[in-house]
Amino acid sequence: MNICVYCASSDAVAPVYFRAAETLGRMIAQRGDTLVYGGAGIGLMGALARAVKAGGGHVIGVMPKVLAAEPITFALLDEFVITDNMRERKARMEALADAFLVLPGGFGTLEELAEILTLRQLREHTKPVVLLNVQGFYEPLIALFEHYYREGFAKPWRELYAVYDDVAAALAYVDAYRPILPPRKWFEPGGEA
Repeated sequence: MNICVYCASSDAVAPVYFRAAETLGRMIAQRGDTLVYGGAGIGLMGALARAVKAGGGHVIGVMPKVLAAEPITFALLDEFVITDNMRERKARMEALADAFLVLPGGFGTLEELAEILTLRQLREHTKPVVLLNVQGFYEPLIALFEHYYREGFAKPWRELYAVYDDVAAALAYVDAYRPILPPRKWFEPGGEA
Protein backbone atom coordinates (compact mmCIF):
# COMPACT_ATOMS: atom_id res chain seq x y z
CA MET A 1 0.00 0.00 0.00
CA ASN A 2 1.20 3.54 -0.74
CA ILE A 3 0.58 5.67 2.34
CA CYS A 4 0.71 9.41 1.78
CA VAL A 5 1.65 11.32 4.92
CA TYR A 6 1.22 15.05 5.31
CA CYS A 7 3.22 16.62 8.14
CA ALA A 8 5.43 19.46 9.33
CA SER A 9 8.82 20.40 7.96
CA SER A 10 9.55 22.35 11.14
CA ASP A 11 12.34 21.29 13.49
CA ALA A 12 11.02 23.64 16.20
CA VAL A 13 8.22 21.36 17.45
CA ALA A 14 8.09 19.29 20.65
CA PRO A 15 9.75 15.85 20.83
CA VAL A 16 6.39 14.09 21.21
CA TYR A 17 5.58 14.95 17.59
CA PHE A 18 8.91 13.58 16.37
CA ARG A 19 8.27 10.35 18.28
CA ALA A 20 4.88 9.98 16.57
CA ALA A 21 6.48 10.53 13.13
CA GLU A 22 9.18 7.97 13.91
CA THR A 23 6.62 5.43 15.13
CA LEU A 24 4.56 5.87 11.97
CA GLY A 25 7.69 5.51 9.83
CA ARG A 26 8.73 2.30 11.59
CA MET A 27 5.26 0.83 11.20
CA ILE A 28 5.06 1.72 7.50
CA ALA A 29 8.36 -0.11 6.96
CA GLN A 30 7.33 -3.11 9.08
CA ARG A 31 4.12 -3.48 7.10
CA GLY A 32 5.97 -3.39 3.78
CA ASP A 33 4.11 -0.25 2.73
CA THR A 34 5.59 2.63 0.73
CA LEU A 35 5.77 6.15 2.11
CA VAL A 36 4.65 8.94 -0.21
CA TYR A 37 5.45 12.35 1.25
CA GLY A 38 6.86 15.79 0.51
CA GLY A 39 10.49 14.73 0.09
CA ALA A 40 12.14 16.83 2.80
CA GLY A 41 14.77 15.65 5.25
CA ILE A 42 13.85 18.18 7.93
CA GLY A 43 11.19 18.39 10.63
CA LEU A 44 8.65 15.63 11.07
CA MET A 45 9.02 14.88 7.37
CA GLY A 46 12.67 13.96 7.85
CA ALA A 47 12.03 11.94 11.02
CA LEU A 48 9.31 10.00 9.23
CA ALA A 49 11.42 9.24 6.15
CA ARG A 50 14.49 8.28 8.19
CA ALA A 51 12.40 5.83 10.21
CA VAL A 52 10.97 4.23 7.08
CA LYS A 53 14.44 3.84 5.57
CA ALA A 54 15.93 2.54 8.84
CA GLY A 55 13.29 -0.19 8.74
CA GLY A 56 14.15 -1.12 5.16
CA GLY A 57 11.11 0.59 3.68
CA HIS A 58 10.55 2.38 0.37
CA VAL A 59 10.23 6.18 0.23
CA ILE A 60 8.84 8.32 -2.58
CA GLY A 61 9.41 12.06 -2.22
CA VAL A 62 7.37 14.55 -4.24
CA MET A 63 8.60 18.14 -4.28
CA PRO A 64 8.01 21.23 -6.41
CA LYS A 65 11.10 22.50 -8.21
CA VAL A 66 11.16 25.72 -6.16
CA LEU A 67 11.78 23.60 -3.02
CA ALA A 68 13.95 21.01 -4.77
CA ALA A 69 16.46 23.81 -5.36
CA GLU A 70 16.82 24.25 -1.56
CA PRO A 71 19.16 22.04 0.53
CA ILE A 72 16.28 20.31 2.34
CA THR A 73 15.73 17.17 0.27
CA PHE A 74 16.01 13.81 2.05
CA ALA A 75 19.17 12.20 0.66
CA LEU A 76 17.97 8.58 0.78
CA LEU A 77 14.81 8.80 -1.33
CA ASP A 78 14.11 5.71 -3.42
CA GLU A 79 12.15 7.81 -5.89
CA PHE A 80 12.21 11.59 -6.26
CA VAL A 81 9.42 13.26 -8.22
CA ILE A 82 9.97 16.93 -9.03
CA THR A 83 6.88 18.87 -10.08
CA ASP A 84 6.48 22.30 -11.63
CA ASN A 85 4.56 23.72 -8.66
CA MET A 86 2.74 22.95 -5.41
CA ARG A 87 -0.59 22.26 -7.14
CA GLU A 88 1.02 19.64 -9.34
CA ARG A 89 2.81 18.21 -6.30
CA LYS A 90 -0.47 17.66 -4.45
CA ALA A 91 -2.08 16.07 -7.51
CA ARG A 92 0.87 13.71 -7.94
CA MET A 93 0.82 12.71 -4.26
CA GLU A 94 -2.92 12.08 -4.46
CA ALA A 95 -2.51 9.92 -7.56
CA LEU A 96 0.23 7.84 -5.92
CA ALA A 97 -1.59 7.34 -2.61
CA ASP A 98 -3.89 4.57 -1.45
CA ALA A 99 -4.49 6.31 1.90
CA PHE A 100 -3.76 9.66 3.58
CA LEU A 101 -2.46 10.06 7.12
CA VAL A 102 -2.07 13.54 8.56
CA LEU A 103 0.44 14.11 11.35
CA PRO A 104 0.60 17.52 13.03
CA GLY A 105 1.78 20.30 10.75
CA GLY A 106 1.48 23.96 9.86
CA PHE A 107 -0.27 25.87 7.11
CA GLY A 108 0.98 23.58 4.33
CA THR A 109 -0.29 20.48 6.09
CA LEU A 110 -3.62 22.16 6.79
CA GLU A 111 -3.96 23.15 3.15
CA GLU A 112 -3.17 19.60 1.99
CA LEU A 113 -5.73 18.18 4.42
CA ALA A 114 -8.39 20.67 3.33
CA GLU A 115 -7.87 19.84 -0.33
CA ILE A 116 -7.93 16.07 0.12
CA LEU A 117 -11.10 16.34 2.24
CA THR A 118 -12.73 18.58 -0.36
CA LEU A 119 -11.87 16.11 -3.13
CA ARG A 120 -13.31 13.30 -1.00
CA GLN A 121 -16.46 15.35 -0.41
CA LEU A 122 -16.78 15.90 -4.17
CA ARG A 123 -16.36 12.14 -4.78
CA GLU A 124 -13.12 12.61 -6.72
CA HIS A 125 -11.55 9.90 -4.56
CA THR A 126 -12.76 7.36 -2.01
CA LYS A 127 -9.49 6.82 -0.14
CA PRO A 128 -9.25 6.91 3.66
CA VAL A 129 -8.16 10.14 5.35
CA VAL A 130 -6.91 9.90 8.94
CA LEU A 131 -5.87 12.67 11.30
CA LEU A 132 -3.26 11.53 13.81
CA ASN A 133 -4.32 13.53 16.83
CA VAL A 134 -0.98 13.50 18.66
CA GLN A 135 -1.27 15.22 22.08
CA GLY A 136 -4.73 16.46 21.05
CA PHE A 137 -3.14 18.58 18.32
CA TYR A 138 -6.18 18.44 16.06
CA GLU A 139 -8.83 19.11 18.74
CA PRO A 140 -9.23 22.80 17.73
CA LEU A 141 -9.60 21.82 14.07
CA ILE A 142 -12.14 19.12 14.90
CA ALA A 143 -14.04 21.71 16.92
CA LEU A 144 -13.99 23.99 13.88
CA PHE A 145 -15.39 21.17 11.74
CA GLU A 146 -18.21 20.73 14.28
CA HIS A 147 -18.84 24.49 14.08
CA TYR A 148 -19.18 24.15 10.29
CA TYR A 149 -21.78 21.42 10.79
CA ARG A 150 -23.77 23.36 13.39
CA GLU A 151 -23.84 26.49 11.27
CA GLY A 152 -24.84 24.67 8.06
CA PHE A 153 -21.62 25.35 6.14
CA ALA A 154 -20.95 21.62 5.70
CA LYS A 155 -23.03 18.49 5.98
CA PRO A 156 -22.21 16.52 9.13
CA TRP A 157 -20.74 13.58 7.26
CA ARG A 158 -17.94 12.71 9.64
CA GLU A 159 -17.03 9.65 7.59
CA LEU A 160 -14.96 11.99 5.38
CA TYR A 161 -12.15 11.49 7.87
CA ALA A 162 -11.19 9.47 10.92
CA VAL A 163 -9.34 10.70 13.99
CA TYR A 164 -6.96 8.54 16.03
CA ASP A 165 -4.48 9.27 18.80
CA ASP A 166 -2.61 6.03 18.20
CA VAL A 167 -0.60 5.14 15.06
CA ALA A 168 -1.45 1.43 15.23
CA ALA A 169 -5.17 2.19 15.50
CA ALA A 170 -4.94 4.60 12.56
CA LEU A 171 -3.30 1.95 10.39
CA ALA A 172 -5.84 -0.66 11.50
CA TYR A 173 -8.58 1.74 10.33
CA VAL A 174 -6.85 2.06 6.96
CA ASP A 175 -6.63 -1.73 6.64
CA ALA A 176 -10.32 -2.21 7.49
CA TYR A 177 -11.53 0.76 5.41
CA ARG A 178 -14.19 0.14 2.79
CA PRO A 179 -15.00 3.03 0.45
CA ILE A 180 -18.44 4.58 0.58
CA LEU A 181 -19.69 7.59 -1.30
CA PRO A 182 -20.49 10.70 0.69
CA PRO A 183 -23.90 12.32 0.36
CA ARG A 184 -24.26 15.06 -2.21
CA LYS A 185 -22.33 18.10 -1.06
CA TRP A 186 -25.16 20.54 -1.66
CA PHE A 187 -28.05 21.14 0.67
CA GLU A 188 -31.50 21.14 -0.91
CA PRO A 189 -33.03 23.17 -2.44
CA GLY A 190 -29.65 24.40 -3.70
CA GLY A 191 -27.73 26.05 -0.89
CA GLU A 192 -24.08 24.99 -1.09
CA ALA A 193 -22.59 23.27 1.96
